[in-house]
Amino acid sequence: MEVLHVIWFAALAFLWTGYLVLDGFDLGVGMRIWLRGRTEKQKRLMLNTIGPVWDGNEVWLITAGAGTFAAFPMWYAGLFSSLYIPLTIVLVALIFRAVSIEYRGKGHTDRWRANWDRALGLGSAVIAFGIGAMLASTTLGLPIDANGDRVGGPFAWFSWYAVLGGLAVLGFSWIHGAAFLALKASGQVRADALLAVRRWLPLAVAPLVVWVLVVQWRYGSVATWAAVVVAVVALAGSWLAARADRDGWTFACLAAFLVTGAISIFAAVFPVVLPSTVDPAYDLTVANASSGDYALTIMTWVAGVALPLILVYQAWSYWTFRRRLSEVHIPEGHEVRPAVLPR
Repeated sequence: MEVLHVIWFAALAFLWTGYLVLDGFDLGVGMRIWLRGRTEKQKRLMLNTIGPVWDGNEVWLITAGAGTFAAFPMWYAGLFSSLYIPLTIVLVALIFRAVSIEYRGKGHTDRWRANWDRALGLGSAVIAFGIGAMLASTTLGLPIDANGDRVGGPFAWFSWYAVLGGLAVLGFSWIHGAAFLALKASGQVRADALLAVRRWLPLAVAPLVVWVLVVQWRYGSVATWAAVVVAVVALAGSWLAARADRDGWTFACLAAFLVTGAISIFAAVFPVVLPSTVDPAYDLTVANASSGDYALTIMTWVAGVALPLILVYQAWSYWTFRRRLSEVHIPEGHEVRPAVLPR
């Protein structure tokens, strides 16, 4: 096994984990706008908390997908062709979510806003479930043959662990979005979000805990079980911090729970990148699914320069928009009339 294989497996694990942490709360806020927003001002307040960062957070998903394609093309081909239908649905949901954020304020009727709220909430939920199902499949297996091709019909991917992964990311995103709103908003929005974290945190993350434990039971080692212990401590810290009104610690510990849980999963399955449920001999690994050494070397140099710059820029944007928002920061809605009336 070559060093570049290990580097790029770790890099992709980092990108997927970063996406779940950052876009996870975006998706949760989108769901809460639809289901928990009481007034128009509250909904606009929630939308404004993610306004400066949501599109930047989606870059992590694009980079993770592109990195998988470039570094491990067999992994990309086996995963994306097997999950063609659900990932197409996720792509449509991504479009609906982006359009709803941009178009929601373009109309001035309750029906217009309600329809885009529904698109935002459903789109966010479908994205979370679909990404979770995909990642669970890449850690617990898909029916692929010796060539990496899917065995079975278009729904051969549908399994209990795909549903488990979907529920895991869906539940985590919901509660992570609530923790983010408790940190970034004030007033009734913060109170509702904090109450949700206190009440529903254990239930919301239960599928993710089960996913981690299933992977450890199958592939775990002493080191990965140690990561699970750290994840449990972080989860307990998040719940206790929520009960103590420590918003920053609540959000940080919940993110730490996700990070350490993801580390335990990726480290446990390594060096396998896509297990086969047909025959273990057909598993795709970092060795037989990777690009050539020359391609990986060029990619490493490019990523070594570009990735730190991206991280610095994104950290700067979060720092710039770090302050809390309240309903007093949201102006009254008004209709903008065209300067030239149509004939």
